[in-house]
Amino acid sequence: MAVENIVLSFILWISGFLLVHTYFLYPAMVAVIGQFSRVQENNLPSELPTVSLVIAAYNEEEIIAEKIENSLDIDYPSEKLEIIVFSDASSDKTDEIVSSYCTDGVKLRRIEGRVGKTECQNIVVRELDSEIVVFSDANSMYESDAILELIRAFEPGVGCVVGELRYGDDGNVEGESIYWQYERLIKRFESQFGSVTTANGSIYAVRASAYVPLAREAISDFAEPLSLIENGHRVAYVSSAIAREQTGESTESELSRRIRIVTRSWNTLFDHLELLNVLQYPLFGFKLLSHKVLRWLSPVFLSCMFVASVALAVVTHGPLYPLLVGFQILFYCCAVVGALGDRFDMETSLLFHVPYYFLVSNYGMAQAIVAVLRRNNIVTWETEDRPTDE
Repeated sequence: MAVENIVLSFILWISGFLLVHTYFLYPAMVAVIGQFSRVQENNLPSELPTVSLVIAAYNEEEIIAEKIENSLDIDYPSEKLEIIVFSDASSDKTDEIVSSYCTDGVKLRRIEGRVGKTECQNIVVRELDSEIVVFSDANSMYESDAILELIRAFEPGVGCVVGELRYGDDGNVEGESIYWQYERLIKRFESQFGSVTTANGSIYAVRASAYVPLAREAISDFAEPLSLIENGHRVAYVSSAIAREQTGESTESELSRRIRIVTRSWNTLFDHLELLNVLQYPLFGFKLLSHKVLRWLSPVFLSCMFVASVALAVVTHGPLYPLLVGFQILFYCCAVVGALGDRFDMETSLLFHVPYYFLVSNYGMAQAIVAVLRRNNIVTWETEDRPTDE
């Protein structure tokens, strides 16, 4: 076999293995190990800690009243729970709506300058006296016992507890909901032996005494858990602490969100590269590499697989490489059918929609790689337009 063929074969099979590892082998591994890990049932402490629920808002006039009403209905002693909405220089009626709830004890903290979510969190946490800080997005609706379930998981050594985000059925991006079901399972298994690799901005809690101020450009729900792990804390996941959201109204909106999240995550990871050192962090380093880094690199692996398999199909004999090319083309054709269904608002089978969402997601991750190589980052966020009930 020519040297060129050997190199192409190496690229093909290594790329294929890394894709299979990040999407299938790693989840299977943590699932198997999780089955042999004893899950401890935690009881609520005899004295409940004081809690600050910090809600991030930027131009959320359509949803912020619903979020505040939801927060006021949370089952937690009112004398130990304060609700704070920070407004990142909102230009709509968000501040006015929040202020109308001041008689209910809801506090507004307007921050000028459009500094971004992470810097807003830093500013607000410095002003708090509570023992536990729960971070939430304005469009995340909590189950009434969500905060109690978060508190239940703060056993000794735990610095951060991540709740479970569930997507509702009213959104239009089915692939995103399936993706989050898949992600939730991985996090559940990861948490059964060590720390999960990331939080989500919808629902996570941090010990105020352990909170690490973050760089403005960092993505807080990724950077804060990484910082806590570096400081010797564990990051736990509890599936019983539930927040609910709707998926985006279009695949394009989810694509934009994916580019923003992954771009910021790459830039955040560069500040915590020591966590990938499997000699210093053997378990967590393997998790971070398998679950996040290889996942973000999957568009590179997909491209390498396709190019290498096409080249080998041309220059070699036998059915293997043409079959691999044919399988990839079939997969991409299913994605095209899913794209047409999305474009013309037609209902399509998961057989078509999931490949489409998978490729859109990978396109977003590819765009993020390009942004990182160009040394770009995305610090602020834009609120997606949400439909009214009219």
